Amino acid sequence: MPLEIRELVIKVKVNEGGNANAPQGGQVGEGGEDKKAIINECLEQVMDILQKKKER
Repeated sequence: MPLEIRELVIKVKVNEGGNANAPQGGQVGEGGEDKKAIINECLEQVMDILQKKKER
């Protein structure tokens, strides 16, 4: 059964004051690598689905 995404909501929270204890750029806390891997896998699957749909 095909999955159709009609709406995608992305929420971001930005700290204006800055935080000296916040991780810098590529540094990730515990479990961060797992989250990145999951996100990358999901993105890859979505892109594959969109490509297949475009080929039809």
